[in-house]
Amino acid sequence: MKRFFVLPLAAAGFFLNAQTIGNSPYAAFGIGDVKYDNTTDVNAMGGISTAYIWDFNNNFNFSNPAANKNLELTTIKVEGTNENNFFKSDYDNSNVTKHSSYLSNIAIAFPISQKVKFGMGYQPYSSKKYSVLIQQDVEDSEVKTANVFRGEGTLSTVQAALSYQISPEFGLGFRTNFYFGNLYDINELTYSNAELINGYETKNKIKTFNFTLGSAYQKKFGTDRKLTLGATYTFGNTGEMETNYTNSTYFYSTGNQKENISIIDEDFSTDKNLIPMEFSFGAGYGRDAKWFVGTQLDYRKGETIQFLGQPFTNQNSYKIAAGGWYLPNFNNFRNYFSRVTYRYGAYYEKGNLSFNGTNINQFALTGGVTLPFENRSAARMSGIDLGLEIGKRGTLENNMIRQNFVNLRIGLNFADKWFNKRLYD
Repeated sequence: MKRFFVLPLAAAGFFLNAQTIGNSPYAAFGIGDVKYDNTTDVNAMGGISTAYIWDFNNNFNFSNPAANKNLELTTIKVEGTNENNFFKSDYDNSNVTKHSSYLSNIAIAFPISQKVKFGMGYQPYSSKKYSVLIQQDVEDSEVKTANVFRGEGTLSTVQAALSYQISPEFGLGFRTNFYFGNLYDINELTYSNAELINGYETKNKIKTFNFTLGSAYQKKFGTDRKLTLGATYTFGNTGEMETNYTNSTYFYSTGNQKENISIIDEDFSTDKNLIPMEFSFGAGYGRDAKWFVGTQLDYRKGETIQFLGQPFTNQNSYKIAAGGWYLPNFNNFRNYFSRVTYRYGAYYEKGNLSFNGTNINQFALTGGVTLPFENRSAARMSGIDLGLEIGKRGTLENNMIRQNFVNLRIGLNFADKWFNKRLYD
């Protein structure tokens, strides 16, 4: 079984599956490609969110639930993502392009009181969608082998967050996430002189949850300058993941159904290390309703997950990000583009995958805008968020795969005073 571990990442074949969330061979290990916490506005700023308190009253920060002191309106967000991945390898000089589009966020948030804010939402957490075909000749024989590695499934999360403002400068927050879904890793080995397929399947059934504690501090200087500090700590998950491993032989009927199944080996295990501990610290400086720039460091502990019947351990990882926003003049109703918020950022991530001493790291530049809907005051800032992310993941060294990507994001943010009692009609 050891030979199977690096084959999905050694570029010796081509990708087969249709469009869905993901489409990356790097989703083969662990819980797949993590999509969580990539809201359009935050992603456009390089992912900085820990010390990000939006100056206006229409946005809720789930990443750091303590950073929501300005929320005064009920806000509903609906967001979608379009991913465009371009894979290249020197192993067989292959180039493959994959696209996917999916709903990436649905959230609602509102103030309970001046000090207490609440939000809840849904996001896909990670995706395991890949398919690689590897064909080889058996030495001193006319027999050929074909290895198909494929992954299926999505891990989703429902989250709820509560913010409490202890003082005008300092706030605390709490978030809980419930994770659910099934993730599959499948390897099918066939020989040109045999009818049966030898299949190895790992099914991870996930129903678990974890908690995040957040803190945010913002100090005003002079009339309109501010310094923001933030930190979050996410506890490892408290539930269990059930893993079923099956090694069997079979063949497919004309209806693509397995026939003549013969079980060679089965195993069952549980694991509590699926969603590991995370820590984040951020700092930022800005001018009220004008501009903001910040930086952030994220640390994530490695986790172990079953892959084709054997444990596979991801390494500890970290991410460094910087970004911000600029708003020319939100009160200029004669010039629409003066009320557009312009966002920018970049990040570098030391990934949790490493093969033969080669780390799978990631770097990207980001940008975007927030387009207000109408010529209305800042108290009713509904609008459209647009984001762009251009970057690279992986390397061509050691016959690995380099993944270039261009990701587009769009979000609709509707904000109004829905749950507040009116004094006058």
